[in-house]
Amino acid sequence: MTIRLPDATGGLRTYEPRTEPLALTPGTPFTSRTVFSAAHVVADPYADVSPDSPAAVDWDATLAFRRHLWSHGLGVAEAMDTAQRGMGLDWAGAAELIRRSAAEAKAVGGRIACGVGTDQLTAGSLAEVRAAYEEQLAVVEESGAQAILMASRALAAAASGPEDYLEVYGHLLRQSAEPVVLHWLGPMFDPALEGYWGSSDLDAATDTFLDVIAAHPDKVDGIKVSLLDAQREIDLRRRLPQGVRCYTGDDFNYPELIAGDEKGFSHALLGIFDPLGPLAAEAVRVLDTGNVPGFRDLLDPTVELSRHLFQTPTRFYKTGVVFLAWLAGHQSHFTMVGGLQSARSLPHFAKAYELADGLGLFPDPKLAEERMKNLLSVYGVDQ
Repeated sequence: MTIRLPDATGGLRTYEPRTEPLALTPGTPFTSRTVFSAAHVVADPYADVSPDSPAAVDWDATLAFRRHLWSHGLGVAEAMDTAQRGMGLDWAGAAELIRRSAAEAKAVGGRIACGVGTDQLTAGSLAEVRAAYEEQLAVVEESGAQAILMASRALAAAASGPEDYLEVYGHLLRQSAEPVVLHWLGPMFDPALEGYWGSSDLDAATDTFLDVIAAHPDKVDGIKVSLLDAQREIDLRRRLPQGVRCYTGDDFNYPELIAGDEKGFSHALLGIFDPLGPLAAEAVRVLDTGNVPGFRDLLDPTVELSRHLFQTPTRFYKTGVVFLAWLAGHQSHFTMVGGLQSARSLPHFAKAYELADGLGLFPDPKLAEERMKNLLSVYGVDQ
């Protein structure tokens, strides 16, 4: 069993896939960390749509993937960046996704938190931004899911300074029924979020972020930080009020941040745990026993794959996530809403396949090999 894969130089190299996957079985929820996987959506490959059309979603396959994550003890972070919010999935589609996934979570006993944003707006006044947030918060709360207040492109465009963020978030936190997660998504994931919290100076932005939390600590379950800067996350984590959790969103440095240090640790809300779900779950269960080295032995080798998927331009990491879901047999095709399957190169896919195969992530390595060969043939690579 060999496969010829393209490399970044334009040549071909021979790779021998592994023959057996890792033996990873479903398990119970975790005791030492709260862990969410931000989950992707599965497109309907038979829908006659264009990249500008509303998303056509295969609901059965999308919900089946969430059941897969729940079966391994992971929570699902729904309708987040990984689900292509603002990159193929509009608010109407996201609202339907939230309702369906929350109902499925209730049926199977899975944990779910859902993204609340303002993507029904392209631009607007601060009052319109507040109203958009309120509409989405109502949908999430009515579904019975926990709310994640996501960063807003419209707020970034409308705000004139830190005081506008304090006012908008304060207004939302005062009316939220239950504690929420605040999400700080850096501009590497979405360039429109440059200068969020009122400043491009991250130290000043951090102070404003903490001011929001300090004013409403009883309404903030935790924060999700996606800045790809481990030390900044650690410093921020140590400044949080008692009882407010830090959920790492750092897809470059997650093993060390989840493991923590003598002063604390991060929980997790990660897009990379979509393809890593079973392996990540096994690692956290090892950590539950207090075995930090064993946890790192399992999770550290996955960082190379994560850094590859999230390489610049980082916002296209969703393409690699869906690609691996297809190779792993979680969906029957490699089609994405918005046509985003075209966002990465063939050498990028080839390396993602090799790294994931090396980790044993494919339940059926032969199926993954066959599907990789099918993709290669479309690009003109004969085996």
